[in-house]
Amino acid sequence: MNMKAFLSLGVAFSLSLGSSALAFDKSAFFDAALCKPPYTTTSATEMYNEAGKLAKADTSLLTAAVYKLSADFGKQGFKTNELIFAGSSIGVLIEGLRADDLAKTYHLKSDNLGSLLGSASKSYARILAKADQPTREMGVVSIIARESAAFPGKTLLACEFATHEDLEAMKKLRAN
Repeated sequence: MNMKAFLSLGVAFSLSLGSSALAFDKSAFFDAALCKPPYTTTSATEMYNEAGKLAKADTSLLTAAVYKLSADFGKQGFKTNELIFAGSSIGVLIEGLRADDLAKTYHLKSDNLGSLLGSASKSYARILAKADQPTREMGVVSIIARESAAFPGKTLLACEFATHEDLEAMKKLRAN
């Protein structure tokens, strides 16, 4: 093989490796639902843009955009092929009613939101540590798991940002 052909083959091989190395890893969506890396509007926007490259959003829920991907990208025995963006949250829809299992695996505690306006039959959350809160003065980031009639046969696992105003409003609703 002459040197020119060898170099051309080497460049083609390098380019093929480079393009696969740059391919987006769908498991990053599952990690984002676990606030890994910690939630920021920048990271949520990046995830949203990547989702748009992979699938068309179903917006029939009106308050959320659900992206159904072609293959399972779940972890730790939790299956999912659906990514969801709702308000300032990014999450995944886990197959089955698995809130209790998610709570145990990810150290979530009941947040008593299930009874709030009948929004969820089960609701768990864990507020991130102070070091992982991007804008503590504006609100709080938590990992949440919820079962709801809005997602029949599925469980929402999400990284959720709630403003202090929203948290106060929820406390008042719970008190009534």
